[in-house]
Amino acid sequence: MLTTDTVVIGAGQAGLAASRRLTEHGRDHVVLERSRVGLRWRDTWDSLHLLTPNWLNALPGRPYRGPDPDGFTPAAAFADELADYARSSGAPVEEHAAVERVARRGAGFEVVTTRGSWQAANVVVATGWTDRPAIPATTAAVYQVAPRDYRNPGSLPDGGVLVVGASATGVQLAEELRVAGRDVTLAVGGHSRLPRSYRGRDIYVWLDRLGVLGRTIDSMPDPVRARREPSAQLIGRPGHQLDLATLAAGGVRLVGRVRGVDGHRVRLAPDLPANVGAADHRLGRLLARIDRHVETSGLRAEVGEPAPVRAVTLPHPVDELDLRAAGVRSIIWATGYRRAYPWLRVPVLDAHGEIRHRRGRTPVPGLYVLGQRFQHRRSSNFIGGVGCDAAFVARHIATRPTQEPTRVR
Repeated sequence: MLTTDTVVIGAGQAGLAASRRLTEHGRDHVVLERSRVGLRWRDTWDSLHLLTPNWLNALPGRPYRGPDPDGFTPAAAFADELADYARSSGAPVEEHAAVERVARRGAGFEVVTTRGSWQAANVVVATGWTDRPAIPATTAAVYQVAPRDYRNPGSLPDGGVLVVGASATGVQLAEELRVAGRDVTLAVGGHSRLPRSYRGRDIYVWLDRLGVLGRTIDSMPDPVRARREPSAQLIGRPGHQLDLATLAAGGVRLVGRVRGVDGHRVRLAPDLPANVGAADHRLGRLLARIDRHVETSGLRAEVGEPAPVRAVTLPHPVDELDLRAAGVRSIIWATGYRRAYPWLRVPVLDAHGEIRHRRGRTPVPGLYVLGQRFQHRRSSNFIGGVGCDAAFVARHIATRPTQEPTRVR
């Protein structure tokens, strides 16, 4: 059995940020990755770009210095950047070392992987927020796929497509399929609507200036609801507006939330007007905040005038969709993700299967978590936000007794 001070599980942005901060504190550690560095950014659809602009995607010790700070990096290119970041920072990554069990062993932990076992005083779970697709059990009589298994329109059977979920992933795939000539139906649940840009600036410029990205979970009136807030309807393309109004104008059919699927029949909720109205109301409040900020901070001469929000044209409500009659041959379940820790044999999971923590510290001494949504700040699961949490966790680990390493197999 190998020995190290800290085992970091996951070599995405969270795990590599943790590695960089632990190195700065002189703590011996290893980063275990079940496949390759940045796998989740490679294992996705072909056209995906990051939703945050390049200037916002700085990792610890690596600010963005490229020629296009306001651009959006392709997901596959960002995976390459992560691999280069791991090499340049000397991160001790063990690839193809899938974790099979984490359990207490004395005052520390035993971590069993497909490439051997480790004993450590500390463990950092950095497997991220998007672990497993949240796909309901159905008896749908058509081809079904999760977004991570979709590559491009040609990877689906011919015919129409039902996209379930209208957050960032759902609207991007609905647009791509419609542009490719497919008949697309989008099942809309709760969602957040944001413009790609407003008054001549990217929306993330405004969210940063307003302090939205730095707001902490402790300041939220309902922390549980804040962590479950759906991702915004955005696409990583400068100046390109993507929302339900754009999709409807382009020929995408909008329906309510999916309540169940039985063969070729999809039961739909009558909540489309309510969900659209709620998202528009929240958007209106945010844009009003931006307008007030422009007036009070003297930016009026530097930015454009406010533009009206395009209204969503709502179709006549329906409570059922017949897939056969509509010509739908595929369903994409863009319904978000769940976390799963079947290998974690330490009592830190709550009733919903989530890791209990405060700012990444769990109730079990020496066990930490990183990359969770709204872990401390709203930007905690952003590429450029995870570094703050990694610094906090690494500082706490640095206060604990060290575990002498042994690397002899």
